[in-house]
Amino acid sequence: MPPSLIRRHLTATLAGAAALALLTACGSGGSSGDSGDKVRFGYIGDFNGASLIAIADAKGLWKKHGLTAESKVFTNGPLQIQALGTDNLDFGYIGPGAMWLPASGQAKIVAINTLGNSDRVLAQPGITSMRQLKGKTVAVPEGTSGDMILSLALEKAGMTKDDLEIVPMDPSTIVSAVSSKKVDGAGFWYPAAATIKKQVPDLVELAENSDFEQDVAFPTAFVAGNELVAENSDKVQKVLAVLREAIAFRSEHTDEAVSLTAEKLDLPADQVKADAANNKLLSVEELDELTRDGTVHTWLKGMNDYFVDAGKLKQPVDPEKYYTGDLFIGAGK
Repeated sequence: MPPSLIRRHLTATLAGAAALALLTACGSGGSSGDSGDKVRFGYIGDFNGASLIAIADAKGLWKKHGLTAESKVFTNGPLQIQALGTDNLDFGYIGPGAMWLPASGQAKIVAINTLGNSDRVLAQPGITSMRQLKGKTVAVPEGTSGDMILSLALEKAGMTKDDLEIVPMDPSTIVSAVSSKKVDGAGFWYPAAATIKKQVPDLVELAENSDFEQDVAFPTAFVAGNELVAENSDKVQKVLAVLREAIAFRSEHTDEAVSLTAEKLDLPADQVKADAANNKLLSVEELDELTRDGTVHTWLKGMNDYFVDAGKLKQPVDPEKYYTGDLFIGAGK
């Protein structure tokens, strides 16, 4: 089938895939605690997105801080931002590719989580360079870190998205499309990429986060709805206290954090451990210091510059407007 026909066919299925993703997002990933202030918390089913929630559930941190939590699994960050905006979620998790959404005023970043190295530009066997993707069909979940890594790799190769046949897709659809070789490549991430590799063992990785770390940091983060931050500081402080304790536990007991996350996600522990290895964990003390000395702001400003170039933002935004680092530090006092 010619690329143009593939693109039309796959685009026609996008609405159905998006609807399925939204239905998945609405499914509960479990609840913890039987009393206290209720909090609805979104996550993605990987180590970055789920580990702190898994720890909080297992160690009774919600109840300790006067909360009862309902966690909901999502396929990506933008869907969680959407749910925050429609009051279907209180807090969520996003990867670096979705940072333009809080920067554009759609949410607040309440805590930095990790530095990610999970994103990849993937290609079918035989394609060994970005240049060889020219004119080929490439799937991408728009507005995510998969979109971001693809854009960065194209820029480095002196190319743009106009050089490709871009097909916007939901993450679960990308797994199927790449595995069945209906597309030539994808801007995507681990651990889902590992699922594809089981079907396509010779899958090629053309680019990853570490290729660009001299110029761009890739922080992952937790976000909250604007109204919640403005109107319910008590709940925000309670949740941040939970996250801080969970971050401390994850730093000091990483192997157990992997086990707890694997149990929550119903995945093999070795698979979750491999996923965790793609990211740099930060301790509470490091996060506090990186916030105080302006490093986090530097990361976010660098990402803003990328998002302006990528057309996601009209102009750079002062991180003070959407990163509530003072609240995160204050929750530790």
